[in-house]
Amino acid sequence: MRNRSLLCLALLAFVCIVCFMTIGLRGNLAFVLSLRAVKLVALIEVGIAIAISTVVFQTVTANRILTPSIMGIDALYIFGQILFVFLFGGLAYATLDARLKFLFEIILLMALTSGLVLPMLRARWDMGLMLLSGVVVGVLFRSLHSLLARLIDPNEFAVVQGGSFVNFNDVQAELLTIASLLTVGALTYIWRARHVFDIVALGRDTAIGLGIEWPKIQITCLLLVCVLVAVSTALVGPVAFLGLLFVALAERIVQSRRHAVLIPAAALVAIIVLVGGQTLFQHGLGNSSTLGVVIEFIGGIVFLILLWRGSRR
Repeated sequence: MRNRSLLCLALLAFVCIVCFMTIGLRGNLAFVLSLRAVKLVALIEVGIAIAISTVVFQTVTANRILTPSIMGIDALYIFGQILFVFLFGGLAYATLDARLKFLFEIILLMALTSGLVLPMLRARWDMGLMLLSGVVVGVLFRSLHSLLARLIDPNEFAVVQGGSFVNFNDVQAELLTIASLLTVGALTYIWRARHVFDIVALGRDTAIGLGIEWPKIQITCLLLVCVLVAVSTALVGPVAFLGLLFVALAERIVQSRRHAVLIPAAALVAIIVLVGGQTLFQHGLGNSSTLGVVIEFIGGIVFLILLWRGSRR
């Protein structure tokens, strides 16, 4: 049954990819296909990174309604954008080399998360205190962003405003190579450790009793999540509920929390939602709305539903 579900998801993802690449083709086919290929790779890379990072984060936190954004990574990203404009001006922000900006954002996001998480793990804080610290850090950076938004020139604020929302339509091809290498490296480790994650999902005490080095696997999981979230955020902008939506749909379809099933299912659902949704918005609705905003809205509703269902149990 689960293999059949995965096969159906794979076929549907393939259909979405074919539709995205072929619907509405006209003019110089080689040029159009090359543009669509870049956007397709970006959609797939971001979707898989977000989905798998959410799976791993929910496993290590033992909570099915959390996403990595609770650690304040998206808030740091937004604050970093407006801080750069505040210090160097909108012109410097607009003319900065995209690859340099991308690498700087990844390093900054991973440095903050590592600086927040690693000392807490060494001090043996429990996961609840770590997540609460992440929430506080997120609130801090959002407050600083609001402060700087009132201090900078309105025209310069308009320059940085576009980076505050997820955007799949303006991905630069030269960034995909770096993003893909980092993502593939993280995903390779996660797939090889899929059976270990099944044991981690049983809880701290049970996992330790079965021979898992809990501090080591906890640090590894959170660092992998940091890599995937930092890459996807730096590539398309901050995301909050995308991963929650992907994982919730995947669980509903395959009816399993085994990582050998859930990881590919979540990745395929991400491809279907992003590629299929972009095809619909681009060719069916004439880009009358933004895919990222709509999916975030639906993901927020899914979060509330999961929260409500959890309170009823």
